[in-house]
Amino acid sequence: MLKNPERNFSLRILIVILFSVLAIAGIGFSLYLIYISHTLYMYILSISFTFLALISGIFNIFASTSYYRSYFYDSYIKKIKKGLKPVKRIPTVAVIMPVYNEKPEIVEKNMLRLMKVKYDKKKVKFYLSDNSTNQEIARELKLFCKKNKINYVYRTDRKGFKAGTLNNALKHCKEEFVAIFDYDEYLTNLNFLNELIPYFTNDEKVAYIQTEKNYARRKSLFSQSIALFDAFFFKFIQQARALDNTAIFAGSCGIIRKKVLDKMGGFPEFVIEDTFFSFISDTKGYKGIYIPKVYATGKPIVSFSELSRQQWRYNYGDTQFLSYFYNNKPKKLSTLSHIDYLTHGFGLNYISGVLLLFTFVSVLIVFSPINFISLTVTQFFESKYIGFDLEVFGSIAFALSLATPIILTKVYFNSIKKGIMIFLLNFSLAVIRTEAAVASLLNKNPGSHWNRVNKTKTHDLLFAISNTKIEFVISLSLLLIGGIAIFDNNLIGGIWLFWYATLYMTATTFFYKYG
Repeated sequence: MLKNPERNFSLRILIVILFSVLAIAGIGFSLYLIYISHTLYMYILSISFTFLALISGIFNIFASTSYYRSYFYDSYIKKIKKGLKPVKRIPTVAVIMPVYNEKPEIVEKNMLRLMKVKYDKKKVKFYLSDNSTNQEIARELKLFCKKNKINYVYRTDRKGFKAGTLNNALKHCKEEFVAIFDYDEYLTNLNFLNELIPYFTNDEKVAYIQTEKNYARRKSLFSQSIALFDAFFFKFIQQARALDNTAIFAGSCGIIRKKVLDKMGGFPEFVIEDTFFSFISDTKGYKGIYIPKVYATGKPIVSFSELSRQQWRYNYGDTQFLSYFYNNKPKKLSTLSHIDYLTHGFGLNYISGVLLLFTFVSVLIVFSPINFISLTVTQFFESKYIGFDLEVFGSIAFALSLATPIILTKVYFNSIKKGIMIFLLNFSLAVIRTEAAVASLLNKNPGSHWNRVNKTKTHDLLFAISNTKIEFVISLSLLLIGGIAIFDNNLIGGIWLFWYATLYMTATTFFYKYG
């Protein structure tokens, strides 16, 4: 990563300017296309292009400004830390690990590690909140807890998913604070409680502390690239949001003041309970603090099916949150907070929706009246050549969408390969994320839909195709349409659509290669 702070700051300003110029240019060009359109087909194309340019412009400007503002977070958190006073009375803490049919050996290893945390042993209790439907696993975990004097809490139904499991454990907790860790997270810094509890005792309005989440060491390019999804969020977006008091409690590797949960009636029982909790605590006047430091590492994602399930759950929950936010936002919420919450809810919908819409518009552009031909500068601005204008600008927009993640990952994570992989992963997940958003809008049961597969198979073509039917059909359709374009003497347009077909085929490819 970049270590030179002056260069870091200058680069952030440059990127904000670049993204702002590109956004304004895209919107301006789209409006120009509407102005010179003279047929219904051209109006449909230019208006569609304007819509995409507007949405992309707003998100890109917001993302770049968040990236810029995150630069100031180090000094912000150092100022808070400097003002911390010694803890006069050591508060009690409940450490909770929710589990659901997880491998007992992993659960037991990580729970035993948590029990080594440096804190007054009389002031901390450990809870294993079990929601396993596999009775053999449940029996083993119960015996493990009994042997190690861990509070074992079990429930038989899955109501509320993880939130319901946590709420069941909260009924048995009388401690002042609740620290949550997922079953696969290994505590790497035993000073977790001693370092974070002082932030609460110095300010009664602090509802939660969230630390930076990270995966354990990863070997494959696939797993390393997935880790960058979270890295961009925690290193840039989360820090900028924390300046607005809209940092997201990320579900684990964090601590919550229990009386806040009691006032809320526990965790909101939604798919992404952490986001809902963060929003509600904010609306009730509480604060959240983000600490950009890794205290525990989780198990890396190694299969595409696992990534698909994760992204389904995230986007289903984000879409749920948008509806909840619209119906429950307080009148006093600041403009910046509005933007933070809206962009969080729209984030994955934006990435997937724009890619799918741009694909559709690209097909229309390829078959517009004017094919990709050589024109003079004067002809470029004539309305009868609007199809050529769209192909030129569409090609530039696509090239930029490809270049952006590659440039950023090269600059901050010193890897071009990971940037390319992130670009491909976003395309491979576009349909999955869209399906999740539609399922959420239709209020379908998320538990029966976020698992595209119940098992993982690598190098099984039928397995891969069966789990990517929609992407596979889209890819074949684009290949066919691209062939028609080439047959119609539009070589560039055909190659453009072949490229899109290849991108959508990555979903099948990743299922085949990584399972």
